[in-house]
Amino acid sequence: MADEITFDDFLKVDIRVGRVMRAEPYPEVRKPAIKMWIDFGPEIGEKKTSAQVTAHYTPEALIGRQVMAVVNFPPRQIGRFMSEVLVLGLSDGQGEIVLLRPDQDVPVGERMH
Repeated sequence: MADEITFDDFLKVDIRVGRVMRAEPYPEVRKPAIKMWIDFGPEIGEKKTSAQVTAHYTPEALIGRQVMAVVNFPPRQIGRFMSEVLVLGLSDGQGEIVLLRPDQDVPVGERMH
């Protein structure tokens, strides 16, 4: 079982929906990844990230897709790229990541609750 947290702890994690506006391969890192620029609406704006999702996605297939991401982690250097948000996903059983997204289109920037 995972460590217990309080509801107040959970509320500190800001998870929002964004739309991938641009994506490109990122082969220079140890495990191939895709760089993404994600629009989170007027309050947060566009943020960039990289994710190891090349088994299930191409950069072209990600453009226009809505994704869920934690938007209030501090930026993190990934190789030569500064990742500003953490996109969320689940393992497909073989260790490859499938991205989380709403099952219907929702306004970008909407906070998960």
